[in-house]
Amino acid sequence: MGKPLVSIITPSFNSEKFIVESIQSVQNQTYKNWEMIIVDDCSTDKTVSIVEEIKKKDSRIHLFKLIKNSGTGIARSTALAQANGKFIAFLDADDLWKPEKLDKQLNFMKVNKLPFTFSFYDCINERGNSLNKRIEAPLHLSYQQLFFCNYIGNLTGIYEANYFGKIAVSSIRKRQDWIQWLTVLKKIKTAQPVPESLAYYRIRENSISASKIELVKHNFAVYRTHHRLNLISATLCMIGFLFTQLILKPRYSKTIKASI
Repeated sequence: MGKPLVSIITPSFNSEKFIVESIQSVQNQTYKNWEMIIVDDCSTDKTVSIVEEIKKKDSRIHLFKLIKNSGTGIARSTALAQANGKFIAFLDADDLWKPEKLDKQLNFMKVNKLPFTFSFYDCINERGNSLNKRIEAPLHLSYQQLFFCNYIGNLTGIYEANYFGKIAVSSIRKRQDWIQWLTVLKKIKTAQPVPESLAYYRIRENSISASKIELVKHNFAVYRTHHRLNLISATLCMIGFLFTQLILKPRYSKTIKASI
């Protein structure tokens, strides 16, 4: 029996500076049975023309274009609808995978009989230079832990579609990845990461991840809209979030030597 197909979900928006590297990091995988589904969210730069040229030479790459700018959630949802793989993976248009990412992660899932897993990842800047930082996670991540902090790097998550079905992606513009992994953990209770770094997360200037104030605002919105908590409950949850973010999560940030 051949290796199962992996569908890679990639939203893009004005990613001309980075998308070639991201695609190449997928093409360089030692695991070859994949499809990369790129959904462009009305880019105004050369993103679409770049992808169109690349996909002429690689039939595993598919491009779809939204008719109006709708946000990352809609782009991911559109890509998911086109996915045919037994496994669903995620890679944004500015992030990178290490060459053995799929091989190691799928083998980890097989050996440990897991329908979902993720991994550690390293941080790079806009120019692709190492920030000498690795983000790790609890080795047995519970739903409660995830509820107060998203320990899962979206670029590392893989789930088995036969087990979960295609997990709907929220249409909200920010933090829809956190909502998705909460849906996963609600079903399986705990998750195990591959205990090594398998990807590079690019920290962009003025990104949501870099802005702590914006992060707080969007997390509060998740508690209010997705979890449907009243104002008092959502505020109490934000206290738990801030404690986790400021006190607990930094313990999983490790200083490393440059490796890219």
